[in-house]
Amino acid sequence: MLPFEALPTEVPLLRRAAATQLRLWGLKTAGEAELVVTELAANVMKHVGEGAPATLILEWRCERLRVEMHDKSRVRPALRRADCDAECGRGLHMLAALVADWGTVVTALGKAVWCELELGAEAACRRMERAVEALQNYQAWGGKPSKGLPREELLKESAIELIADLLHWTSARGLDPDDILDQAQMHYEAEAA
Repeated sequence: MLPFEALPTEVPLLRRAAATQLRLWGLKTAGEAELVVTELAANVMKHVGEGAPATLILEWRCERLRVEMHDKSRVRPALRRADCDAECGRGLHMLAALVADWGTVVTALGKAVWCELELGAEAACRRMERAVEALQNYQAWGGKPSKGLPREELLKESAIELIADLLHWTSARGLDPDDILDQAQMHYEAEAA
């Protein structure tokens, strides 16, 4: 249990604390857990208020890691569709795609938003399931006709379109698309090894 104030300066400390705890437990999902912690802390700052008291809880349950963020608001988060040029509003969609399960529980003092990440062999399987689900959703969202192509070919086209769109997004925010691709490749190779 780690109490903190929802401030931008606290987020890197929360990520490091989560990564340290996972290393102590011998778990290898630090990257995903840090992303979940960052998104949940950002939501507290945005929707409850900067400086609001909150608590991070990490719990290792067999083949899952549970990340909980407690705050004093009773307002539950809701999935909403973000406009194309919106710079926010996609966090819960990202979390839903990244984690095995998530939800909100009203507590005596406010609420807890929780996420569960799969560990071990199930995590690799879940990563593949998420990729297929994301590509199918991306294809449906783009409204592209199937052209009678086989499913694998449609998923391949969706992957190419998604990667191209992500590169446009990174470029529009002043990031170097080649650096992003290099970092993604390094993550992939490290996880595949």
